[in-house]
Amino acid sequence: MTIWIPHLVGQGPRYREIAEAIARAVQAGELEPGARLPPQRRLADALEVTVGTVTRAYAEAERQGWVAARVGSGTYVLGGETAAPSPFLMTHRPVDEGMIDLSLSLPPPHPLRAAALGRALQTIANDAELLQRAVDYQDACGVPAHREQLAAWMGRLGMPVDPAALLITQGGQHGLSLALRALTRPGERIAADALTYPGLISAARQAHLKLLPVALDAGGMDLDALERLCSQQPPRLVYVTPDQNNPTGAMLDEARRERLAELARRHEFWILEDGVQYLPAEERGTPLYRLAPEHTLFVFSTSKVLAGGLRIGTLTAPAPLRERLGAALRAQSWMVPPLMVEAVCRWVASDDSERLLAWQTEELGARQRLARERLGDFAVSGRPHSSNLWLPLPFELRSAALQEVLERRGVRVTSAEPFCVGSEPAPQALRLCLSAAASREALTRALDVLVEALEEPPPAPWQTL
Repeated sequence: MTIWIPHLVGQGPRYREIAEAIARAVQAGELEPGARLPPQRRLADALEVTVGTVTRAYAEAERQGWVAARVGSGTYVLGGETAAPSPFLMTHRPVDEGMIDLSLSLPPPHPLRAAALGRALQTIANDAELLQRAVDYQDACGVPAHREQLAAWMGRLGMPVDPAALLITQGGQHGLSLALRALTRPGERIAADALTYPGLISAARQAHLKLLPVALDAGGMDLDALERLCSQQPPRLVYVTPDQNNPTGAMLDEARRERLAELARRHEFWILEDGVQYLPAEERGTPLYRLAPEHTLFVFSTSKVLAGGLRIGTLTAPAPLRERLGAALRAQSWMVPPLMVEAVCRWVASDDSERLLAWQTEELGARQRLARERLGDFAVSGRPHSSNLWLPLPFELRSAALQEVLERRGVRVTSAEPFCVGSEPAPQALRLCLSAAASREALTRALDVLVEALEEPPPAPWQTL
């Protein structure tokens, strides 16, 4: 009988390479649910490694949720009837007829997300007191214990906040909408980067606000342009993603952060700081909520760190705003569902969250390096461990036409158009969400398709008549 033998290329520790090969084989269908992995000694002999290396690799694959060991029987791929009994089912992103979708900023898929949530929910199910609290009405801002746990977790991530100033929200988008609802009135002006997060554009429209664009360059928001705007049409609020602009990845440098804080004090506007697109602490700058705490609201979410479906986030604001924000939340939904808040608090207090974040950081770094290698002839930009990559197109190419070509070839991307504030013309560029691909292999295929399309000569003018 032929046994499954992974192909190793000698990158990184052998045990980890074997574990990653198992994950790829499961995702590709090469190892089906319920399939038994080769006995450890046989695989060790085939790969010319020690049995201990294979044992460690199987343990790593089990930790990640791909397989489960059965005493006296072997190690099996999860998901089939013959697999080891487990309440934690693997989840796979839906496939749209073979389409590789790089248009949405999603966390990279990993079975530990569902498995960790399952463990958190099981601890709640076994605790009668927790279940009772989960079905009771609670304070709109969240109970103190939950706020303290979330604030402690954010501190471990390098974003220390005061639990008393923290409001629990139904995700980052909800936090943005709450801030706009509490701080602005219809018809007022707010400002943002000329290219910015479409969710903010949508929220501003819903609140009937006038959204003003501010020029953007490689160092972030152009504060000379913002100061001129303040002297002509003072905004009530300025929205900024200082660590990585969405979509371009531009980072607001330290000098501009300090100047933005000074402008907020001088012109009396609020700063709405969005930190949802997570980066490691060493790639972030000084938070604006620390430079101008009396003028800044900080939005964070579990969506890009744990899982988007949780819909749990935080909004940190100066103490005088807490009652106003709480009233706005009560008017919208009364409170955030306490069951999901408890599940998130259980999750972030466990080792699962640290393991997942460590894997995700490493994975995004690898995907960024892979994309930059494939797109080395083009002027891409983005942060080293970001989900996204910004690709300005060569002069002769148009983003709408290239989008159509890529869609026909099975790759979906986003042009600059949805990110444009006001009536400014959209630059000819694409945002690539590297994290959305199901695997590095899928990302490689998508990038190869993209490079092929980029290198094709544009159609002759008469072909478009």
